[in-house]
Formats: sequence, structure tokens, C-alpha cells
Amino acid sequence: MIKNKGSNMFDISEQLKKLPDSPGVYMHKDAFGQIIYVGKAISLKNRVRQYFQSPKGQPTKVQKMVEHIEEFEYITTGTEMEALILECNLIKKYTPKYNVLLRDDKTYPYIKITLVEEYPRILKTRRLINDGSKYFGPYANAGAVNQIIDLLNAAYALKRCSNAKFPAGFKPCLNYHIHQCYGICQGDVNAQEYKRGVEKAIDFLLGKDKDLINILTKKMKEAADSMDFETAATLRDSIEAAKTVREKQRVVLSHREDIDIILTNRGSGGEHAVLFAVREGKLSGRESFFLGDLPPGEESELAAEFIKQYYYANVLIPREILVEILPKDVQLLSQWLTNQKGSNVILTAPKRGEKKALLALVKQDVEEMVKTLDEKTQRQKEKQAGIMQSLSKVIGPIDEKQGLRVEAYDISNINGIDSVGSMVVFEDGRPYKKGYRRFKIRTIEGVNDVGSMQEVLFRRFNRAKEATPGFEELPDLILMDGGQNQVNAAKQVLSALNLDIPIAGMVKDERHRTSALLYENVKTELKGSGELFSFIGSIQEEAHRFAIDYHRKLRGKKLSRSVLDGIEGIGEKRKLSLLSYFGSVDAIKAATIQDLNEVSGISINAAKAVHQYFRTKDDGSILKEEKENK
Repeated sequence: MIKNKGSNMFDISEQLKKLPDSPGVYMHKDAFGQIIYVGKAISLKNRVRQYFQSPKGQPTKVQKMVEHIEEFEYITTGTEMEALILECNLIKKYTPKYNVLLRDDKTYPYIKITLVEEYPRILKTRRLINDGSKYFGPYANAGAVNQIIDLLNAAYALKRCSNAKFPAGFKPCLNYHIHQCYGICQGDVNAQEYKRGVEKAIDFLLGKDKDLINILTKKMKEAADSMDFETAATLRDSIEAAKTVREKQRVVLSHREDIDIILTNRGSGGEHAVLFAVREGKLSGRESFFLGDLPPGEESELAAEFIKQYYYANVLIPREILVEILPKDVQLLSQWLTNQKGSNVILTAPKRGEKKALLALVKQDVEEMVKTLDEKTQRQKEKQAGIMQSLSKVIGPIDEKQGLRVEAYDISNINGIDSVGSMVVFEDGRPYKKGYRRFKIRTIEGVNDVGSMQEVLFRRFNRAKEATPGFEELPDLILMDGGQNQVNAAKQVLSALNLDIPIAGMVKDERHRTSALLYENVKTELKGSGELFSFIGSIQEEAHRFAIDYHRKLRGKKLSRSVLDGIEGIGEKRKLSLLSYFGSVDAIKAATIQDLNEVSGISINAAKAVHQYFRTKDDGSILKEEKENK
């Protein structure tokens, strides 16, 4: 059924006639021109027409979406595979309302072993690169990842520093002196022994942990015999951590296979996708993703949509992926996964055997997990309702159905130098880090927080009026890190831009904690208000933290550029050699030409240039900056 579109110049009936009978991607738009759905099709002509036929038999989700379609666009492709790839790109770019979206914006950590290096290191990373390294994960708990890495580095005395080469006279770090590093920088390394340590670390990550526990137990006994009880206690905790990791890795398959299992489940708060990782036959991890409060849909298609988004940016694709129900385009999806991985990938829905039993096992786990998530969601909703009820007493009625987007701003500088502004966003009581923005102050000089804040606000909300991507959505409430002056400054900016958004000031007490809200010249004390006091305090702390982190980052970059990069003939390699050899700019400045010339890669002319450079700096600014940076 094709609806009349009123005064809209886009005639859906006419445009449907022009659709080509070829593969491609289509984009449905609402009355505001926003893309609300992206889909792919073997035949654009046949697929897009289906949306505007009789609603009988259409899924609820489709019926609700069609009510909001005002126009559509399409892009033709050469093949259905090209359409699938383009669909993934557009969904990632526009995050349409009616597509299945991975709402969880966390980037999960992995453990990376740099096998391409002569002496591999064990690192935590959130980026997956085809660089020859070996990756393990993802892990839901970043703290556990740090603990595992520390455990392996300490047990096998592995290299921690990133230096690939060490100039003559290089000073070893503390790890060498406490016998927790082989001392590659000192040339004291038995390469074969080091390699065995790396291999044992890999074995541990694959679930073979007996060797590590034996090593730690031996070290613990030695420490206890030497009456070093503090070290013994630390090793005891490490042993428990290793055993905890082992307990989480259950053997579930008789063959040592790598498999991902993907299930979807609808809870009271919305749809969830859950991914179980089986590595070398062991169930080694579980991650959950909230897909949103979507209308009911076919489970197989939800799983297919999740697969496309998850593996689009994930290079760790196993040889086989298990699902409960095969999606309609299973062959196309399997081929796309194969292309992504670079080797064959099978997508299956097992009907018998141990994989069917494994699927049933994890399905029970998912059902219990979703119950727990529902309870957590309910507690969050109750908490949010309490916050909104308390906040409505300060700023007036709030539409709870629409949710609450709060933006808070702060300024950071040192005596007016390198001023920056921060914008943090909270949605429904939680930080929304994708919405965070940072600003370098461009037009204000010296200590002028009010002027700096006005610049930040003008740039932020002017971009909103210009529909700049990432700035379109307006807040329901603006919080200023300060009192009446900051509030008045913000009101002036919004008035100039013809915007009407509630603005409140976060008033601090003598301990620099937000103790009250200032709204329309009325000061409301927060102490004793429970959840609202905690909520506003967390926003203020987050805005302050985000601003300070950005300021430190900029100032650190500025200092690192200003100290040595101004010396003619001193590039990155020579700068690294000087800093590695002497340890600080103070020591470099105090060095003689002969001392400088002893550094690997520093010629006599380069040594003279460095020596002369510091002798002409008679104002002491470089040393002062270096000390401040420390």
C-alpha cells in the first residue's frame, strides 16, 4: 500500500517505477531527511516495492518503519557481495534507527604477542591489525587483561619496553635489576630461553597453565623461605588469578577447534546478541551486546545483522560460526566472512552431535544471563526515574519517555596557556562517550574562563545549526562548571543562536565538589538528595577529567616538540638516542661535546649543534618546561 505524501515533492509511486532490476543498497528516509533504514537487495525493483504493498503479513518492525518513510534513495552495485559490503559501510556511517545496531560502544581489549619482533612482547590492545602478531580475546574485563599480562611478564621475565635497538651505554630499567627482565638492552639474553618463555606464555593463553602455576608456586616458596612475605603474598595472589583463568576455560569439544557461537535473545529491556568464543576446543569467553529495544523480528535475521556488524571490523574470525537458525542469505554471508578472513569460514546450525549439545548448553546460559541483564536494566531504570524526578523539582517537568540528554562543559589551562574546553554527554544517566567533544581555544588569550567557555559553546551549537555530523543532537539540559557568571555567559551564546535550552550551574563547595545546582537564579542544595547528588557530581568530575586529559596531552606534545626538535640535524632517531643515553634534557644540556659524541648515531657536528643550541638558550625556558613536564 503506497501512502500519499502530502506536500512532499518526492512521489513514491513514481519513483518505484524507476527502480532498476539490479543488485544494490536502498536507504529509507523520514520527514526530516534522516536515514532510518539501510538494506541490500539482489533486485532493488522487487525488494523496495515490498515495503509499500499491503501491510498484512509484514513484520511489526516493518509496519512501524513504513509509517515513517517519506522518501528513499538507492545505489546500484555490480554484485550482491558488493551490496553487502556497501550496506555494512552505510549502517556504520549513519546508524539508522530501524537497523540492528551494536549499541555497546565499548572496544574490548585483546592480548597481543608481537611475534614479528626479534624479542616478542605481550601487550594489551584494542586494535586488531594484520601485522603478524598473535591475538587472544576479546576480554570483557580490562583489569583481568592487565593482571594476565603482568603475570606472564613476571613469570617468564619478558621484555616490556618498546625499544628495538639500544645505544651503547643504555641504562637498564628497574625490571632488569629485580630480575623480571632478561636484559636484552645489556646483551645478556639467551635467545632460545627467551623464545621458550614466549611459547609457554602462549600455551597459558591457550589453556595450558600447569607450567606457569608450577613456576609461581616455586617462586612463592622461595620468597617465603627467605622471609620475604610481601613477595610471597603477591605470588600467592598471582597463582589464584592463574587458576581463576583456568576455571573459566571449559573443555567443550573433543577436537581442538576454534568456533564462535552467536545467539540472540529478547529480554524485557530489548534484544541482546551473545557471542561465545571456543578456542582449541575450550569455551574461553562470552561477550554480550545490547541491540536495542527493537520490535520483534526473526531471530535468524537478527543474528545475521549482528554477524555483519561484528565481523566487519574484527579480523579474528574463526573457521566456523554456529547459530541456532541459518539466515536466508547464508551462502552470501559465508562467502563474505571468507573474504574478510582470507580463508574458508563455515556458518552452520548444528542438528546433532556435540556441537548441537554445545549450542543447547550456551543457550541455557544466555537465558540466565538475559534475566540478570533484565534485572540490571530495571535497577538502572528505577535509578534514572529517581534522578529525573529529583531533577524535575529543580528545572521543571521532564518527559521521561523521551529520555534525558545532559551536556556538561569545562575549561582547563595553566595560567591561561594552552586553554582547552571539554564537552561530555550523559544519556539516560550514563556517560555517552561517542558524544564527547574537545575544543582548542582559538580566540581567547590569557586567563579568561568565561570567554573561553563562550567560544566553546558558540562553536558547538553553531555546528548543530549547520547540521555538522556529530553535533546535530541537542541536549535537554546544559550543565556549566561554575556559578552565575558561567550560566549568564552560556545564556548569551544560546540567545545569539536563537536556541532555548535549560542551563544550570554546578556550584562547588570548599572541597571542590558540586554541592548545589543554580537554575534561574535559584540555588538548590544537592546534599541529601541521594541519587541526584551522586549523578551531578559524577558529571562534574567527568567533565573536569576529560578537559584535564586533553590539556595534558596537548601540553606534552608541545613540550616534546619544543625541546630538541628545534636543533638542526637532530631528527627523531637522534633525539631518541640522546634521551635514551642521558635520560633527560637536563643531562643533555649539561653534557660536553665529547659526551654527546659518544652517543650512537651522534656525529661530531651533531654534538656541536646540540651543545651550541643549549648554550644560546640563556633564559632557562627549556629546563623549566622539562621540569614542569615531569
